[in-house]
Amino acid sequence: MQRADAVSSMVYEANARLRDPVYGCAGTICQLQKQIDELQAELAKTKAEAANMQCLNSNLLALVCMEMANEVQEAGDPTVGSHINAALQQQQLLQQHHHLVDASGFLDEGSLEQCSKLENQTIYYY
Repeated sequence: MQRADAVSSMVYEANARLRDPVYGCAGTICQLQKQIDELQAELAKTKAEAANMQCLNSNLLALVCMEMANEVQEAGDPTVGSHINAALQQQQLLQQHHHLVDASGFLDEGSLEQCSKLENQTIYYY
């Protein structure tokens, strides 16, 4: 089996040398590594944009909830106001959760415990 692998590897290197006489397989590996680096950078940028959009969405939702709470307060209906306040509290917890996530889309080392505490604090209203 090792001999077959060695022969296969030598054939591949020979073909790579025909395509790229100077670098052979190393040139192909460098090109692939460059593609990986570019794709990882693009992925990080896309994740950062997605996190930014989530933050904007959260801020817009919070603004709408605050406006609704002000309207309800003016109308004098305490039950609707309490539900809106609960939604605002949950929205704030979600925003705290999103701030624990770094731009790459992963939790940093110290935030995992804080994240689980936030999730335990989340109260669902129906």
